[in-house]
Amino acid sequence: MASTLRIGSHGHEVARMQELLNKHLHPSAALKVDGFFGPRTEAAVRRYQASVGIGIDGIVGLHTTGALEQGLEPKEGAHKSIAIDFTRAPWVGIAVREIGQAQFRGERQNPRILQYHASTTLRATTDETAWCSSFVNWCLHEAGIEGTRSAQATSWLHWGAICCPRVGSITVIRELDPPPSRSGYHVGIWIEDNGHHFKLLGGNQSKMVKISSYPRAGWRPIGHRWPIEQEEK
Repeated sequence: MASTLRIGSHGHEVARMQELLNKHLHPSAALKVDGFFGPRTEAAVRRYQASVGIGIDGIVGLHTTGALEQGLEPKEGAHKSIAIDFTRAPWVGIAVREIGQAQFRGERQNPRILQYHASTTLRATTDETAWCSSFVNWCLHEAGIEGTRSAQATSWLHWGAICCPRVGSITVIRELDPPPSRSGYHVGIWIEDNGHHFKLLGGNQSKMVKISSYPRAGWRPIGHRWPIEQEEK
């Protein structure tokens, strides 16, 4: 594969790339090898990029091509898949495709995180500014839903409709004993709860987009919200 491939690309190079994605993603991306670079192929590319630790942009350029041709497999412990029905919560599917986006080291800024910030009125210009609320706002905006447009995690306590914890609910949590350097509040997307730990998919979790586990001994969910327009469907 010599060309840069992206949404809309087509031909034998795309078909070859689809074959390699099916081979090296676990579980398989199960792409139809039709030579057309559509949304499902882009999502698989993003998942592969996140799993092997290269830049996540959904575009198959030099680095992604090299990784696929070399047969690089996902790193141990990397996110491979998530079995969630996105029908009622399309913002979850959008968030999943962002897994792996992370703050850049040094003075460089991750432009994707700046896009998250642009969905709030704060419009921060650094990826070091707390961005958990910016990420949730961006995901909802991409799904055609108005968020709080606030960079404050607690702003979500007054948004949408109150709901029970369920996959996709926008959840605000509070650290029970936060250090002086943190507010102690965080917002993310509820994934699951095993009684001892609950999981959120969110931004600014270890400085990246990921699914994180929070022990109930140290964190407490204080609000679950759902978009009113989705609640009515």
